[in-house]
Amino acid sequence: MTTLHTEPEKGVVRELDEAGGQRTVSEIGFVDVVLLLRRRWRLLTLAPLLASIVAFGGTYLMPLTFTATTTFLPPQQQQSAASLLLGSLSGVAGVLGGGIAGLKNPSEQWVGIVQSRTIADAVIDRFDLQKIYGTQYRFETRAQLAGNTRVSVGKDGLIDVEVDDHDPTRAAGLANAYVEQLQVVMHSMALTEAGQRRVFYEQQLFRAKDQLVDAETTLKLGGINANVVKMSPEAAVREVAELRAQISAQEVRLESMRGVFTASSPELQLAARVLGSMRAQLAKAEAADPSAAGDGSAYSQRYRNFKYYEAMYELLAKQYELAKLDEAGEGAGVQVVDRAVVPEWKSRPKRGVITVISAFAVLMLCVLGLMIRQAWSEAHRVGLRKQYSEV
Repeated sequence: MTTLHTEPEKGVVRELDEAGGQRTVSEIGFVDVVLLLRRRWRLLTLAPLLASIVAFGGTYLMPLTFTATTTFLPPQQQQSAASLLLGSLSGVAGVLGGGIAGLKNPSEQWVGIVQSRTIADAVIDRFDLQKIYGTQYRFETRAQLAGNTRVSVGKDGLIDVEVDDHDPTRAAGLANAYVEQLQVVMHSMALTEAGQRRVFYEQQLFRAKDQLVDAETTLKLGGINANVVKMSPEAAVREVAELRAQISAQEVRLESMRGVFTASSPELQLAARVLGSMRAQLAKAEAADPSAAGDGSAYSQRYRNFKYYEAMYELLAKQYELAKLDEAGEGAGVQVVDRAVVPEWKSRPKRGVITVISAFAVLMLCVLGLMIRQAWSEAHRVGLRKQYSEV
C-alpha cells in the first residue's frame, strides 16, 4: 500500500511505498514557476498593459497641483560693536557678543517661526483660505495649509518655502506671503542677539531714568548747610557713586548673559569674577569715604545717590544705543534670494510614475495569484490521490 508524505517547507510532495521507500511525485521549483509564467504570458502582458492605460487615463481626472518656491536668507548673527565695547566698565570685551550664534543651527529658529500659528493665521486671513479649502474650523485650515507647505534649510543656510496649490497664481502668492509675514513678525519681536539686548537695556534704561528723577527731587528738597559747603561733597562721593553705578551695570550685563550662556560657560564665570572684584573695590572706597561722618552726611548720602543714578543712566544709555546700532547693522530684514513666480508646469500628478507603478503592481499581483492558484491545485490533486490510495 502506498501512502503520501508531504514536506511543505521544501515545496516537495513525496510518496512512501509499502517497502518504506520514497519517490518524488511533484516538486514546485524555479523551473516550474518559469514554465507556469510562460504558459500565462498573455495574462501577464495584457493585464499590466490594461492597468497602465487605465491609470494613465485616470491621471487626467485628478486636479493639477502647482508648486511655487521662494528662497530667502535669514538675518545673520554678526560680531556686534557692543561685544567689542561691552567691557568698557570692567575691562572685559566680547563676553556677550555671539551668544545666539552659538546655536547648533540658527536657521532652525527661523524655520520654526515661518511654521508658527501666527504666520499661518495671517496667511489664511489674507487669502481667505478657509473658504477656498472649504473647511469649517480654523484648525482644519491650518492643517491643510501645513500639508501643502514645506519649509527646509539647505547646506548653504538658505531657507526654501514651497507651497502647493491647484491655482498657480495663488501658489506663488502664498509662498511670497510667508516671507512678507515673517518680516512683519520680526518688527514686533526681538529675534536676534542684538535685538534681545536692545529690549533688555531699554527696560533697564526706563527704570534707571525714573530712579534718577526721584534722586534729583530728593536732593533738591533736602537743602544744604555751611558744613556741607566745606565738605565739597562732589569730590567726596564721586568715586563711590561711579563704582556703584559700574557694579549695577555689571549686574545688568550679567543678568542678560544668563539668558544666552550656560552657568558653566567661561564668559559667564569671568563676568561674575569681575563683579566680585568691583564689589571688593567698592567696599574699600566706602571705608575710606570721608563723607561717612559729619554734619553733612545726610546731604552727602542724597548727593551720592543722585550721582549714582546719574552715572547708571549714562552707562545704560550707552549700552542701549550700541544695541540699537548693532540691531540696525545686522539687517534684521529678511533678504529674499528668489521670489516665488507663477509656476509654468504642474508638479502633480506625475503621470509617468503613476503609470509605471500601476503596471508593475498589477504584474506582481498576477504572478502571485498564479503561484497561489498552482499551489492550491497541486495540493488538491495530492489530496485526491491520497483518498484514492486509502480506498
